[in-house]
Amino acid sequence: MAYDIGLLSLDTLIAPIAKATEALARLDERLARSPVRPGFVERQHFADAAAALWLEGELVHLEDLVLHDAHMDIRTPTHELTRAHAVLRTRRRILSQKPDWALGREGFLALTGRGGAMPAAGQKNREGQGAGNSVVEADVRDDIEDELLAEEFAEIDAVLARSSKILSGADVPARREETSLRHRPEPQNGLIYDLDWNEEERLAEWQVVVAGTRDLPVVLRAAILLEAWSDIEVLQHAAWLGPLLIAALLRQEGLAANHLACLHLGAKNIPRERRRARNRSDRLLACLEAIHDAALAGLKEHDRLTMAKSQMGRRLRERRASSKLSDLVELVLSRPLVSTGMIQERLKVTKQGALNLVGELGLREMTGRGRFRAWGIV
Repeated sequence: MAYDIGLLSLDTLIAPIAKATEALARLDERLARSPVRPGFVERQHFADAAAALWLEGELVHLEDLVLHDAHMDIRTPTHELTRAHAVLRTRRRILSQKPDWALGREGFLALTGRGGAMPAAGQKNREGQGAGNSVVEADVRDDIEDELLAEEFAEIDAVLARSSKILSGADVPARREETSLRHRPEPQNGLIYDLDWNEEERLAEWQVVVAGTRDLPVVLRAAILLEAWSDIEVLQHAAWLGPLLIAALLRQEGLAANHLACLHLGAKNIPRERRRARNRSDRLLACLEAIHDAALAGLKEHDRLTMAKSQMGRRLRERRASSKLSDLVELVLSRPLVSTGMIQERLKVTKQGALNLVGELGLREMTGRGRFRAWGIV
């Protein structure tokens, strides 16, 4: 059954939309000129990745995620930890690209695991090849790339046309099996995947919702897409990707141009009964509140980091230009915690030098151990 946007109750949605829009715009405006923006963005990546797994019923400690990201695990990484790190890497990848990359064709295929490797053009000539051969080979590569690109566009058009027919209620015959080995999907393991779960059609259905909400206010559109992603259940093993795509939409539309909204972190504060309510209006209100809570949490974290940077900045007065204390301040602001090994690797100092810098900065010890010690800001 196709997802139906239906009639929206503006009387109940206008106030939450205005609150969420105001909070997001206020946070983004502060970050535009904030000296702690790089550290804030990195911290938000870690917090949202841990929250994404929490929403799926898995507990990932923020400290373990930080150490795993730094390749300094103190124990064997669990499956949940590696999945949280995948969320972390995806957030960084989206933010490192152009604002319209994630929801564009190339980005969407790459993020959903459907982008194929294209032959690279402009490669260096091998030894012994003449200039004429290299020109001919370059032309052949260009022709191959054009053919592959045309085939991929034709497939996308076919999926969109099929989805439009399904949504209009027309009878659509079953899709015939592709004869090309290059486009034939790899067989999935029935013990891990539901073989009746057609992700291609679910993705196409969600993209139809994306196209059908383009004229709506940005925050309302984001809430509808959040609810639609959850209702359609697009991907079997990457439900966390939907909120990241919607956060990329907020960035693309300019409402959150200087950061990637932590929608998982905001949804974590909403009771599950409201997020999974039977009434669609209640679910939309829960999505709007999650966006609002994500912005409020960002404002609080930004104020805390600004105050911490100001306090630690007082300890940098009358310091030599070669002092590594300022580098330690930037490192501490960009991570929920830092260990001795992380300080040694980033600042290129000895273990005792790292301990001395930590003592001068007055960081709070978070582990209380003698063998493994980690610190964070107060």
